Amino acid sequence: MKQFTPNTQLWRVRHCKEFAPFRRYILAPRQFAAAMQVYRIRDLKWFYPIHVQTTCDTLNEMRRRIGEGSVSYVPLPERDTGLYPFLIGREAPFVLILPGGGYGDVCSVVEGFPTALALNRMGYHAIVGQYRVGKAARAPHPQEDVAAILRHVFARAATWKIRTERYAVCGFSAGGHLAASWCTKNVGYAQYGLPSPACAMLAYPVITMGEKTHAGSRKNLLGKASPALVDAYSVERHVDGDYPKTFLWQCTHDRVVPFENANMMDEALTRSNVPHVFLPVEGDKHGWGLGVGTPAEGWLARAVEFWRK
Repeated sequence: MKQFTPNTQLWRVRHCKEFAPFRRYILAPRQFAAAMQVYRIRDLKWFYPIHVQTTCDTLNEMRRRIGEGSVSYVPLPERDTGLYPFLIGREAPFVLILPGGGYGDVCSVVEGFPTALALNRMGYHAIVGQYRVGKAARAPHPQEDVAAILRHVFARAATWKIRTERYAVCGFSAGGHLAASWCTKNVGYAQYGLPSPACAMLAYPVITMGEKTHAGSRKNLLGKASPALVDAYSVERHVDGDYPKTFLWQCTHDRVVPFENANMMDEALTRSNVPHVFLPVEGDKHGWGLGVGTPAEGWLARAVEFWRK
């Protein structure tokens, strides 16, 4: 099996036989995937602030695991929804990972798959969620998709050797909004008869749907939103004393999602006496994922340790 390298053309990645079941999701933005195929893996840095070697290592490891049958894409009945189980073969808790993409895509190669493999190395199962986006993302569809993913995991917990109690959610950008809103009672877990996560790990999340929101995320999720919808999906307005413990980080001069989102969440958690860690990171980047080679490197290990305590 020829390994992916920084100079591998994205066409080879997209048309790799092991990735065939989720080919349409492997490159984001999805609508430009065909045109992007002429670029190399290293050229993804033009679109995202990725660590190129980590991306190659992730794709190679996924390909190996798929070949041996330990990772597969599981489609769910709702179109464009599913999950990628990253299992470790022994009993352990799990983390549900929700990559970002402005509710217009799910950037799993950048934020989902590398995070899942990192969690596996730490001794945890990881589930990467594929939820509805674009015109199909109107609320409450993404929250419904999280519920469907979790029900699938819970139903197979014994077979997969997953401990479902005290699970965690990990979200990035718009996926951070989805993870954070899932932890609220008004639009999240309580509406679906499912248990609350024990911990939320939020990386540069969209939090508010108000003035300081990310406009693209709000448009995709809420459309022409009424004040009632804006209120319902502004997470900072629905944090209470039962909200799960939270690890939160964002670049202080984030050029995509205003830093006020992290500040609002920090203030809401503080008001409700929710145990949390807020990590402002100096910089202006958005989409660092694991943050390898950046000032944010190591945040995931810190978040997992906070979850474990």
